Amino acid sequence: MYAAGMDQTVEIAAHQLSRMRGMTRYYHERFFSDIRLQVVLTIALFVVGLWEVEGAFLLVPVVALYGAVQTAFDASYLIFARQYAARLEAYINGRLDDPILVAAKLEATYLFPLDDRKIVTAAFGSGFSYFGFVTLFFTVLGVATYTFGLILGLSFLDEAGSGWTLGYLGSLFATTALAVTVGWWWFVGGEGERRLRSMLDSQFPTQLEDQ
Repeated sequence: MYAAGMDQTVEIAAHQLSRMRGMTRYYHERFFSDIRLQVVLTIALFVVGLWEVEGAFLLVPVVALYGAVQTAFDASYLIFARQYAARLEAYINGRLDDPILVAAKLEATYLFPLDDRKIVTAAFGSGFSYFGFVTLFFTVLGVATYTFGLILGLSFLDEAGSGWTLGYLGSLFATTALAVTVGWWWFVGGEGERRLRSMLDSQFPTQLEDQ
């Protein structure tokens, strides 16, 4: 099945591949767990706010921002695991008489491609998929709840005084701008995957095809 003398290295690579596949499953589950938590908290805060506790509305943008950062963190680990898994598959395939590992290529085609410009996991152009749509759907939903929560809470801020208004809006917008800037640099700008590719290229000199 594979060349003589390669038994141990292929076995080690296969073990590592199993670990990376476990990570992709875990962070998919973690992503949707975090989304569910965000949805429950957001609905609860809107309900409390509508019960005339208007200050609750001001927590909605905080929850939305936290959810965006947390789920992007989940996605960063998903990308990490997929990058390593793709290299391990190529490494193992290169030592098999009959290369049979195609999960990385299936993921790149059906879910989202690696090493392309994308908004976290939503690729542009031909790489766009339903997976990308779900990412954008949750992103737009988060932006909408952030905006509505802020608008509904403005009257509460006005009553609290200009000092509270400036403090709240200043800290919220500064944190939002920081999260968007770092996220753009890491995901859309490709810094995260460049670092992974640089490291993996040094360990797996043979370039992957279609990854």
